[in-house]
Amino acid sequence: MPDSEKCSVLGAIPARWGSTRFPGKPLELIAGKPLVQHVWERCSECSSLTDVVVATDDARIFEAVEAFGGKAVMTRDDHPSGTDRMAEVAEAFPDHDVLINIQGDEPLIDPKLIDQLAEALVADANLPMITAANPMASDDPAINDPNVVKVVFDVNGLALYFSRSALPFQRNVDVPELTVYRHKGIYGFRRSFLLEFVSWEPSVLERVEGLEQLRAMENGARIRVISTDDESPGIDTPEQAALLNEQLLG
Repeated sequence: MPDSEKCSVLGAIPARWGSTRFPGKPLELIAGKPLVQHVWERCSECSSLTDVVVATDDARIFEAVEAFGGKAVMTRDDHPSGTDRMAEVAEAFPDHDVLINIQGDEPLIDPKLIDQLAEALVADANLPMITAANPMASDDPAINDPNVVKVVFDVNGLALYFSRSALPFQRNVDVPELTVYRHKGIYGFRRSFLLEFVSWEPSVLERVEGLEQLRAMENGARIRVISTDDESPGIDTPEQAALLNEQLLG
């Protein structure tokens, strides 16, 4: 990791115990290590993060992180969203101007993608928020899956809209230039913007789609979207964890 004098970027990994589909997911053993440790180790390979911390609401996760040599911080258990949890982390680490929210259930995330987001925010002091998306095949059934968030962005890489619906709607199918993008759950924030963001009431589109980033857009904030080939899967169920365990063990 870089010296803190060169940059002040905090990588934060939210890790909640409670999950409807997969309680205790952060501590699920995959190839002999807790899931959250895999994410931590990926973050440790980054060149742009000054520090990395696991933000959790559960003492069991806190103790497990410390046991493998990581750094953890306890957060409240009543946050309505991951962004609100990130804001609490930002207040606990006031010396970091940029925060990258790395999903705690993506054990194969590419460290280079994390660096890309961090470096873009550091380079542009006027950019409040950043995220990433990867191209989808035109026949991918996930395009119509409401559990998969899609995004469209302009020629400068700034988000135009995020949706659970097929986006854009393909009325004209003979547009070979079209690429549909799947939104990845990684976010980067400028600290000052993050604290302002959570002071806003949930917006209409956010409540309709169930997507927090729409609150930022409805309040006029720019969100840059980094296009990436990283298709690292998230772990949402015990079955997915078992499959990845088999893959890693060979």
